[in-house]
Amino acid sequence: MGTVVQLKNQINDTFAELKDSVDDKLTLVEERIKNKLVSKVNLIEKMTDYHLATGGKRLRALLTLCSAKLCGYIKGGRDINLAACIELIHAATLMHDDVIDNGELRRGKKTLNSLWGNQSSILVGDYLLSRCFEMMVEDGNLEILKLLSSTSAEISQGEVLQLQHKEEIDILEETYFKIISAKTASLFAAATRVGAILNNKEEKYKDALEFYGKNLGLTFQIADDTLDYNSEIKFFGKNTGNDFYEGKITLPIIALYQSCNEKEKVIIKDFFSKKIRNEKEFQIILDLIVKYKIINKCYKKAEHFITLASNSLTIFNDSKEKEILKNLTSFSLERAF
Repeated sequence: MGTVVQLKNQINDTFAELKDSVDDKLTLVEERIKNKLVSKVNLIEKMTDYHLATGGKRLRALLTLCSAKLCGYIKGGRDINLAACIELIHAATLMHDDVIDNGELRRGKKTLNSLWGNQSSILVGDYLLSRCFEMMVEDGNLEILKLLSSTSAEISQGEVLQLQHKEEIDILEETYFKIISAKTASLFAAATRVGAILNNKEEKYKDALEFYGKNLGLTFQIADDTLDYNSEIKFFGKNTGNDFYEGKITLPIIALYQSCNEKEKVIIKDFFSKKIRNEKEFQIILDLIVKYKIINKCYKKAEHFITLASNSLTIFNDSKEKEILKNLTSFSLERAF
């Protein structure tokens, strides 16, 4: 138990260090988001206020602010505007995600679609995206406009690809990585690359930060997917089994299906062919995950991307921001393992 508490403290310290480094600007990001979501339509304001009240780490905004600081962007408020823009893109994708997945809970609270219906949730998500493009135009940098608009398109393609392969228990790992690269890692990559663009850094620095963000995003998603099947770590506030009960095929299930025998494959396939799964079935899956050491296999996959992310920062001079971003790779990995 002591090890778990120690790990929790280490993770909290790492995230707090990142937040503290740009806390003054993060407060302004929150204000910018609130101001941008003002609407004459009462329902839009009610739904966006509710969404903002559910919280969130603002990790992508923090990455933009910290990357900009790493690259020497200190004066001016463009980083604040673009960090807010990136958070709104993320918020819009969550709203659309919950509709697609029929999600009922997010961050421990009811989802927008469960309270106001799918149609309103999709339209409010679209409203957020329209505000994002407004903010990009206000910034006036064509390189950033191209980057964030193409990232939004990539996220949408990832959503469709995931929908296309929904319930495919024998989905290839390669396809899984294509999905999470588009859905999750692309926005992480954009968030960090923006930091280098803001201070007109050379292409090699832009590429390095984009590569860092992409690999951090891949690790983050692997960790998040694995967390759902790691019953030993419950202190993160996320209930285990959510992905299983929703029938999502993620890396732990893909790795398990590839590892188990034919009889067990039939059992797993049967579970995921059902519309509803129960606790007894989830426990069977957990037992198989332990049997075949699936958590450890997922860890090794994530470890590969973490090494790539960390190594990409070597191009930068030593600084507090560089150290924070390197430490963040541990945060994203250890949150699940």
